[in-house]
Amino acid sequence: MAGVVSKMWDDALLKYNVPRETVGRAVAVAAVAAYAAKLSVPRVRRWLQSGDDNGQPGADNNNLPPIKKRRSQVDIKRMHRVNKEFLLQLEKLLRVMIPGVWSKESALLGVHTLSLAARTFLSIYVAALEGHIVKHIVRRDARSFMLMLLRWFAVAIPATFINSAIRFLECKLALAFRSRLVDHAYGLYFNDQTYYRVSNLDGRVENADHCLTDDISAFTSSVAHLYSHITKPLFDCALVTVALAQSTHQMGANVVQGPLLACAVITVTGHILKAVSPHFGQLVSEEANRKGYLRAIHSRVIANAEEIAFYNGQKVELNHLRRAYKSLVFQMNKIFRQRLWYVMLEQFLMKYVWSGTGLVMVSLPILTGARQAGTGHGSSSSSDSVSQRTQYFTTAKNLLVSGGDAVERLMSSYKVRAKRTPFGR
Repeated sequence: MAGVVSKMWDDALLKYNVPRETVGRAVAVAAVAAYAAKLSVPRVRRWLQSGDDNGQPGADNNNLPPIKKRRSQVDIKRMHRVNKEFLLQLEKLLRVMIPGVWSKESALLGVHTLSLAARTFLSIYVAALEGHIVKHIVRRDARSFMLMLLRWFAVAIPATFINSAIRFLECKLALAFRSRLVDHAYGLYFNDQTYYRVSNLDGRVENADHCLTDDISAFTSSVAHLYSHITKPLFDCALVTVALAQSTHQMGANVVQGPLLACAVITVTGHILKAVSPHFGQLVSEEANRKGYLRAIHSRVIANAEEIAFYNGQKVELNHLRRAYKSLVFQMNKIFRQRLWYVMLEQFLMKYVWSGTGLVMVSLPILTGARQAGTGHGSSSSSDSVSQRTQYFTTAKNLLVSGGDAVERLMSSYKVRAKRTPFGR
Protein backbone atom coordinates (compact mmCIF):
# COMPACT_ATOMS: atom_id res chain seq x y z
CA MET A 1 0.00 0.00 0.00
CA ALA A 2 2.83 2.39 0.88
CA GLY A 3 4.54 1.64 -2.46
CA VAL A 4 1.36 2.40 -4.42
CA VAL A 5 0.88 5.72 -2.64
CA SER A 6 4.54 6.62 -3.21
CA LYS A 7 4.27 5.85 -6.91
CA MET A 8 1.09 7.92 -7.26
CA TRP A 9 2.84 10.79 -5.46
CA ASP A 10 5.85 10.61 -7.80
CA ASP A 11 3.58 10.51 -10.88
CA ALA A 12 1.72 13.57 -9.67
CA LEU A 13 4.97 15.50 -9.15
CA LEU A 14 6.19 14.56 -12.64
CA LYS A 15 2.84 15.44 -14.21
CA TYR A 16 2.76 18.97 -12.77
CA ASN A 17 6.56 19.40 -12.96
CA VAL A 18 6.94 20.22 -9.27
CA PRO A 19 10.42 19.64 -7.75
CA ARG A 20 10.69 17.53 -4.63
CA GLU A 21 12.69 20.27 -2.88
CA THR A 22 9.80 22.72 -3.28
CA VAL A 23 7.34 20.26 -1.78
CA GLY A 24 9.69 19.56 1.12
CA ARG A 25 10.11 23.26 1.84
CA ALA A 26 6.34 23.79 1.68
CA VAL A 27 5.78 20.94 4.16
CA ALA A 28 8.42 22.38 6.50
CA VAL A 29 6.90 25.88 6.31
CA ALA A 30 3.42 24.45 6.94
CA ALA A 31 4.69 22.52 9.97
CA VAL A 32 6.36 25.65 11.42
CA ALA A 33 3.21 27.71 10.76
CA ALA A 34 1.02 25.08 12.44
CA TYR A 35 3.31 25.01 15.47
CA ALA A 36 3.30 28.82 15.68
CA ALA A 37 -0.50 28.84 15.41
CA LYS A 38 -0.75 26.25 18.16
CA LEU A 39 1.30 28.49 20.46
CA SER A 40 -0.31 31.81 19.52
CA VAL A 41 -4.01 30.96 19.14
CA PRO A 42 -4.61 30.09 22.85
CA ARG A 43 -2.89 33.32 23.92
CA VAL A 44 -4.98 35.41 21.50
CA ARG A 45 -8.12 33.64 22.70
CA ARG A 46 -7.25 34.36 26.36
CA TRP A 47 -6.53 38.00 25.45
CA LEU A 48 -9.92 38.35 23.73
CA GLN A 49 -11.67 36.71 26.67
CA SER A 50 -9.95 39.08 29.09
CA GLY A 51 -11.16 41.99 26.94
CA ASP A 52 -14.71 40.66 27.10
CA ASP A 53 -14.46 40.33 30.88
CA ASN A 54 -13.26 43.93 31.22
CA GLY A 55 -16.35 45.09 29.37
CA GLN A 56 -18.81 43.11 31.46
CA PRO A 57 -19.31 45.48 34.44
CA GLY A 58 -21.47 47.77 32.37
CA ALA A 59 -23.95 44.97 31.64
CA ASP A 60 -26.85 43.64 33.65
CA ASN A 61 -26.52 42.73 37.32
CA ASN A 62 -27.53 39.18 36.38
CA ASN A 63 -24.08 38.68 34.88
CA LEU A 64 -22.21 39.57 38.09
CA PRO A 65 -22.05 36.10 39.71
CA PRO A 66 -20.34 34.42 36.71
CA ILE A 67 -17.81 37.26 36.61
CA LYS A 68 -16.99 36.77 40.27
CA LYS A 69 -16.63 33.07 39.78
CA ARG A 70 -14.26 33.49 36.86
CA ARG A 71 -12.17 36.00 38.74
CA SER A 72 -11.91 33.73 41.76
CA GLN A 73 -10.70 30.86 39.59
CA VAL A 74 -8.12 33.10 37.95
CA ASP A 75 -6.96 34.31 41.36
CA ILE A 76 -6.58 30.70 42.56
CA LYS A 77 -4.44 29.85 39.53
CA ARG A 78 -2.33 32.97 39.98
CA MET A 79 -1.63 32.00 43.58
CA HIS A 80 0.33 28.97 42.38
CA ARG A 81 2.31 30.71 39.65
CA VAL A 82 5.73 32.25 39.93
CA ASN A 83 4.65 35.83 39.36
CA LYS A 84 5.70 39.23 40.67
CA GLU A 85 3.67 38.83 43.87
CA PHE A 86 5.36 35.55 44.72
CA LEU A 87 8.81 36.97 44.00
CA LEU A 88 8.13 39.87 46.35
CA GLN A 89 7.03 37.46 49.07
CA LEU A 90 10.10 35.31 48.46
CA GLU A 91 12.32 38.39 48.71
CA LYS A 92 10.86 39.17 52.14
CA LEU A 93 11.44 35.61 53.30
CA LEU A 94 15.01 35.66 51.99
CA ARG A 95 15.68 38.80 54.01
CA VAL A 96 14.56 36.90 57.09
CA MET A 97 16.60 33.79 56.22
CA ILE A 98 19.73 35.79 55.22
CA PRO A 99 19.73 38.86 57.47
CA GLY A 100 23.06 40.27 56.26
CA VAL A 101 26.22 39.80 54.23
CA TRP A 102 28.32 38.94 57.29
CA SER A 103 25.84 36.46 58.74
CA LYS A 104 26.37 32.73 59.19
CA GLU A 105 23.93 31.97 56.37
CA SER A 106 25.92 34.11 53.91
CA ALA A 107 29.11 32.26 54.83
CA LEU A 108 27.43 28.90 54.30
CA LEU A 109 26.04 30.11 50.98
CA GLY A 110 29.46 31.25 49.81
CA VAL A 111 31.19 27.99 50.76
CA HIS A 112 28.37 26.04 49.12
CA THR A 113 28.79 28.05 45.89
CA LEU A 114 32.55 27.44 45.86
CA SER A 115 32.05 23.70 46.32
CA LEU A 116 29.56 23.64 43.42
CA ALA A 117 32.02 25.46 41.16
CA ALA A 118 34.86 23.13 42.21
CA ARG A 119 32.70 20.11 41.37
CA THR A 120 32.11 21.48 37.87
CA PHE A 121 35.85 21.96 37.25
CA LEU A 122 36.52 18.44 38.51
CA SER A 123 33.86 17.03 36.15
CA ILE A 124 35.53 18.69 33.15
CA TYR A 125 38.97 17.49 34.26
CA VAL A 126 37.73 13.93 34.73
CA ALA A 127 36.11 13.97 31.27
CA ALA A 128 39.42 15.07 29.69
CA LEU A 129 41.30 12.48 31.74
CA GLU A 130 39.04 9.68 30.55
CA GLY A 131 39.66 10.81 26.98
CA HIS A 132 43.42 10.47 27.52
CA ILE A 133 42.92 7.01 29.06
CA VAL A 134 40.98 5.78 26.02
CA LYS A 135 43.58 7.33 23.72
CA HIS A 136 46.38 5.34 25.34
CA ILE A 137 44.28 2.17 25.24
CA VAL A 138 43.84 2.56 21.48
CA ARG A 139 47.59 3.18 21.10
CA ARG A 140 48.36 0.12 23.27
CA ASP A 141 50.60 2.26 25.46
CA ALA A 142 50.45 0.36 28.78
CA ARG A 143 52.80 2.67 30.68
CA SER A 144 50.90 5.86 29.87
CA PHE A 145 47.63 4.05 30.51
CA MET A 146 48.72 3.06 34.03
CA LEU A 147 49.91 6.60 34.80
CA MET A 148 46.57 8.08 33.68
CA LEU A 149 44.66 5.45 35.64
CA LEU A 150 46.59 6.31 38.80
CA ARG A 151 45.84 9.99 38.24
CA TRP A 152 42.16 9.12 37.76
CA PHE A 153 42.09 7.30 41.12
CA ALA A 154 43.85 10.25 42.75
CA VAL A 155 41.21 12.67 41.45
CA ALA A 156 38.43 10.40 42.76
CA ILE A 157 39.33 11.22 46.39
CA PRO A 158 38.67 15.01 46.28
CA ALA A 159 35.71 14.46 43.92
CA THR A 160 33.92 12.16 46.36
CA PHE A 161 34.71 14.52 49.24
CA ILE A 162 33.24 17.49 47.35
CA ASN A 163 30.10 15.49 46.52
CA SER A 164 29.62 14.67 50.18
CA ALA A 165 30.42 18.28 51.17
CA ILE A 166 27.75 19.59 48.77
CA ARG A 167 25.07 17.46 50.43
CA PHE A 168 26.37 18.40 53.89
CA LEU A 169 26.34 22.13 53.13
CA GLU A 170 22.88 21.89 51.58
CA CYS A 171 21.51 20.31 54.76
CA LYS A 172 23.31 22.88 56.93
CA LEU A 173 21.95 25.69 54.79
CA ALA A 174 18.39 24.34 55.02
CA LEU A 175 18.72 24.03 58.81
CA ALA A 176 20.08 27.58 59.13
CA PHE A 177 17.21 28.94 57.00
CA ARG A 178 14.72 26.96 59.07
CA SER A 179 16.13 28.32 62.34
CA ARG A 180 15.77 31.90 61.12
CA LEU A 181 12.22 31.38 59.89
CA VAL A 182 11.18 29.51 63.03
CA ASP A 183 12.45 32.31 65.26
CA HIS A 184 10.66 34.90 63.16
CA ALA A 185 7.41 32.89 62.94
CA TYR A 186 7.35 32.07 66.65
CA GLY A 187 7.87 35.74 67.48
CA LEU A 188 4.88 36.72 65.34
CA TYR A 189 2.78 33.80 66.60
CA PHE A 190 3.17 34.73 70.27
CA ASN A 191 2.96 38.47 69.71
CA ASP A 192 -0.26 40.30 70.61
CA GLN A 193 -2.05 37.01 71.43
CA THR A 194 -1.96 35.85 67.81
CA TYR A 195 -2.00 32.20 68.91
CA TYR A 196 -5.40 32.77 70.57
CA ARG A 197 -6.90 34.71 67.68
CA VAL A 198 -5.84 32.12 65.09
CA SER A 199 -7.42 29.20 66.94
CA ASN A 200 -10.54 30.89 68.37
CA LEU A 201 -11.39 34.12 66.51
CA ASP A 202 -10.17 33.53 62.95
CA GLY A 203 -11.02 30.37 61.01
CA ARG A 204 -8.91 31.05 57.91
CA VAL A 205 -6.00 28.95 59.22
CA GLU A 206 -7.22 25.58 60.46
CA ASN A 207 -3.80 24.00 60.99
CA ALA A 208 -1.43 26.61 62.38
CA ASP A 209 0.76 23.91 63.96
CA HIS A 210 1.28 22.28 60.57
CA CYS A 211 2.22 25.61 58.99
CA LEU A 212 4.72 26.39 61.76
CA THR A 213 6.41 22.98 61.63
CA ASP A 214 6.12 20.91 58.46
CA ASP A 215 5.54 23.76 55.99
CA ILE A 216 8.55 25.74 57.21
CA SER A 217 10.74 22.64 57.09
CA ALA A 218 9.59 21.74 53.58
CA PHE A 219 10.00 25.32 52.35
CA THR A 220 13.56 25.78 53.65
CA SER A 221 14.66 22.38 52.36
CA SER A 222 13.22 23.23 48.94
CA VAL A 223 14.98 26.61 48.88
CA ALA A 224 18.37 25.09 49.70
CA HIS A 225 17.88 22.26 47.22
CA LEU A 226 16.68 24.66 44.52
CA TYR A 227 19.78 26.82 44.93
CA SER A 228 21.96 23.78 44.22
CA HIS A 229 19.65 22.75 41.38
CA ILE A 230 20.11 26.12 39.65
CA THR A 231 23.68 27.19 40.51
CA LYS A 232 25.43 23.92 39.67
CA PRO A 233 23.72 23.51 36.25
CA LEU A 234 24.55 27.12 35.35
CA PHE A 235 28.22 26.48 36.12
CA ASP A 236 28.08 23.24 34.14
CA CYS A 237 26.44 24.82 31.09
CA ALA A 238 28.91 27.71 30.92
CA LEU A 239 32.12 25.77 31.49
CA VAL A 240 31.11 22.69 29.49
CA THR A 241 30.24 24.90 26.50
CA VAL A 242 33.70 26.52 26.64
CA ALA A 243 35.42 23.12 26.93
CA LEU A 244 33.43 21.68 24.02
CA ALA A 245 34.21 24.72 21.87
CA GLN A 246 37.92 24.31 22.54
CA SER A 247 37.83 20.59 21.69
CA THR A 248 35.87 21.23 18.49
CA HIS A 249 38.28 23.98 17.46
CA GLN A 250 41.23 21.61 17.95
CA MET A 251 39.58 19.19 15.52
CA GLY A 252 39.39 21.98 12.90
CA ALA A 253 35.57 21.88 12.71
CA ASN A 254 32.89 24.54 12.87
CA VAL A 255 32.27 25.59 16.48
CA VAL A 256 28.77 27.02 15.88
CA GLN A 257 26.89 24.04 14.39
CA GLY A 258 26.71 21.90 17.53
CA PRO A 259 25.54 24.63 19.95
CA LEU A 260 22.91 25.85 17.46
CA LEU A 261 21.51 22.34 17.09
CA ALA A 262 21.48 21.87 20.87
CA CYS A 263 19.73 25.22 21.46
CA ALA A 264 17.05 24.40 18.88
CA VAL A 265 16.32 20.98 20.38
CA ILE A 266 16.29 22.31 23.95
CA THR A 267 13.95 25.18 22.98
CA VAL A 268 11.47 22.87 21.27
CA THR A 269 11.62 20.47 24.25
CA GLY A 270 10.95 23.31 26.67
CA HIS A 271 7.90 24.51 24.71
CA ILE A 272 6.46 21.00 24.53
CA LEU A 273 6.94 20.30 28.24
CA LYS A 274 5.54 23.70 29.18
CA ALA A 275 2.45 23.11 27.04
CA VAL A 276 1.61 19.71 28.57
CA SER A 277 2.87 20.27 32.13
CA PRO A 278 0.23 19.83 34.86
CA HIS A 279 -0.29 22.55 37.47
CA PHE A 280 2.10 21.05 40.00
CA GLY A 281 1.85 24.03 42.36
CA GLN A 282 -1.93 23.82 42.63
CA LEU A 283 -1.86 20.03 43.04
CA VAL A 284 0.83 20.07 45.73
CA SER A 285 -0.89 22.94 47.55
CA GLU A 286 -4.14 20.98 47.71
CA GLU A 287 -2.27 17.91 48.94
CA ALA A 288 -0.62 19.98 51.69
CA ASN A 289 -3.99 21.43 52.71
CA ARG A 290 -5.54 17.96 52.99
CA LYS A 291 -2.57 16.68 54.99
CA GLY A 292 -2.92 19.64 57.32
CA TYR A 293 -6.67 19.05 57.69
CA LEU A 294 -6.08 15.39 58.56
CA ARG A 295 -3.53 16.41 61.16
CA ALA A 296 -5.91 19.04 62.55
CA ILE A 297 -8.61 16.38 63.07
CA HIS A 298 -6.13 14.20 64.96
CA SER A 299 -5.16 17.17 67.13
CA ARG A 300 -8.83 17.92 67.79
CA VAL A 301 -9.45 14.32 68.91
CA ILE A 302 -6.49 14.52 71.30
CA ALA A 303 -7.55 17.91 72.68
CA ASN A 304 -11.21 16.90 73.17
CA ALA A 305 -10.75 13.25 74.10
CA GLU A 306 -12.67 13.63 77.38
CA GLU A 307 -15.75 15.19 75.77
CA ILE A 308 -15.71 12.65 72.92
CA ALA A 309 -15.58 9.76 75.39
CA PHE A 310 -18.32 11.26 77.59
CA TYR A 311 -20.76 11.75 74.69
CA ASN A 312 -19.74 8.54 72.84
CA GLY A 313 -18.73 10.56 69.79
CA GLN A 314 -16.00 8.23 68.64
CA LYS A 315 -18.00 7.07 65.60
CA VAL A 316 -18.47 10.64 64.38
CA GLU A 317 -14.80 11.44 64.80
CA LEU A 318 -13.82 8.18 63.10
CA ASN A 319 -16.01 9.09 60.11
CA HIS A 320 -14.33 12.52 59.95
CA LEU A 321 -10.89 10.90 59.98
CA ARG A 322 -11.79 8.37 57.31
CA ARG A 323 -13.27 11.04 55.03
CA ALA A 324 -10.21 13.24 55.46
CA TYR A 325 -7.85 10.35 54.74
CA LYS A 326 -9.84 9.24 51.67
CA SER A 327 -9.74 12.81 50.39
CA LEU A 328 -5.96 12.85 50.83
CA VAL A 329 -5.58 9.49 49.05
CA PHE A 330 -7.73 10.73 46.16
CA GLN A 331 -5.56 13.82 45.75
CA MET A 332 -2.32 11.81 45.89
CA ASN A 333 -3.61 9.35 43.28
CA LYS A 334 -4.54 12.29 41.07
CA ILE A 335 -0.98 13.60 41.30
CA PHE A 336 0.45 10.14 40.58
CA ARG A 337 -1.71 9.73 37.47
CA GLN A 338 -0.80 13.11 36.03
CA ARG A 339 2.86 12.62 36.85
CA LEU A 340 2.92 9.22 35.08
CA TRP A 341 2.38 10.53 31.53
CA TYR A 342 4.32 13.74 32.08
CA VAL A 343 7.40 11.88 33.33
CA MET A 344 7.10 9.46 30.40
CA LEU A 345 7.15 12.31 27.87
CA GLU A 346 9.87 14.13 29.79
CA GLN A 347 12.15 11.08 29.87
CA PHE A 348 11.56 10.38 26.17
CA LEU A 349 12.54 13.90 25.18
CA MET A 350 15.42 14.39 27.61
CA LYS A 351 16.89 10.91 27.46
CA TYR A 352 16.43 9.62 23.93
CA VAL A 353 15.93 12.75 21.81
CA TRP A 354 18.73 14.58 23.57
CA SER A 355 21.01 11.52 23.38
CA GLY A 356 20.50 11.31 19.62
CA THR A 357 21.20 15.04 19.30
CA GLY A 358 24.36 14.62 21.37
CA LEU A 359 25.62 11.84 19.09
CA VAL A 360 25.09 14.11 16.09
CA MET A 361 26.95 16.94 17.85
CA VAL A 362 29.89 14.67 18.70
CA SER A 363 30.08 13.16 15.22
CA LEU A 364 29.99 16.47 13.31
CA PRO A 365 33.59 17.57 14.19
CA ILE A 366 34.90 14.06 13.41
CA LEU A 367 33.08 13.81 10.07
CA THR A 368 33.60 17.41 8.92
CA GLY A 369 36.84 18.35 10.72
CA ALA A 370 39.56 19.72 8.45
CA ARG A 371 42.46 18.97 10.79
CA GLN A 372 43.70 15.40 10.98
CA ALA A 373 46.15 14.15 13.56
CA GLY A 374 49.46 13.06 12.17
CA THR A 375 51.15 14.60 9.13
CA GLY A 376 53.39 11.72 8.09
CA HIS A 377 52.69 8.51 6.23
CA GLY A 378 52.37 4.93 7.35
CA SER A 379 50.61 2.96 9.99
CA SER A 380 51.89 5.08 12.91
CA SER A 381 50.26 8.22 11.50
CA SER A 382 46.99 6.37 10.96
CA SER A 383 47.09 5.00 14.50
CA ASP A 384 47.70 8.49 15.92
CA SER A 385 44.78 9.87 13.94
CA VAL A 386 42.42 7.17 15.21
CA SER A 387 43.58 7.66 18.79
CA GLN A 388 43.09 11.43 18.56
CA ARG A 389 39.57 11.03 17.22
CA THR A 390 38.80 8.45 19.91
CA GLN A 391 40.10 10.81 22.58
CA TYR A 392 37.92 13.63 21.25
CA PHE A 393 34.85 11.40 21.04
CA THR A 394 35.24 10.15 24.62
CA THR A 395 35.91 13.61 26.07
CA ALA A 396 33.11 15.30 24.13
CA LYS A 397 30.65 12.55 25.00
CA ASN A 398 31.39 12.88 28.73
CA LEU A 399 31.11 16.66 28.52
CA LEU A 400 27.81 16.40 26.69
CA VAL A 401 26.47 14.00 29.32
CA SER A 402 27.37 16.54 32.02
CA GLY A 403 25.88 19.42 30.02
CA GLY A 404 22.68 17.49 29.23
CA ASP A 405 22.27 16.57 32.87
CA ALA A 406 22.74 20.23 33.80
CA VAL A 407 20.09 21.43 31.34
CA GLU A 408 17.74 18.68 32.52
CA ARG A 409 18.15 19.82 36.13
CA LEU A 410 17.48 23.41 35.09
CA MET A 411 14.29 22.44 33.31
CA SER A 412 13.14 20.10 36.09
CA SER A 413 13.84 22.83 38.66
CA TYR A 414 10.54 24.39 37.54
CA LYS A 415 8.73 21.49 39.19
CA VAL A 416 10.74 22.02 42.37
CA ARG A 417 9.89 25.72 42.26
CA ALA A 418 6.22 24.91 41.68
CA LYS A 419 6.21 22.58 44.66
CA ARG A 420 7.84 25.28 46.75
CA THR A 421 5.33 27.98 45.75
CA PRO A 422 2.43 26.82 48.01
CA PHE A 423 4.68 26.73 51.09
CA GLY A 424 5.81 30.27 50.36
CA ARG A 425 2.23 31.50 50.24
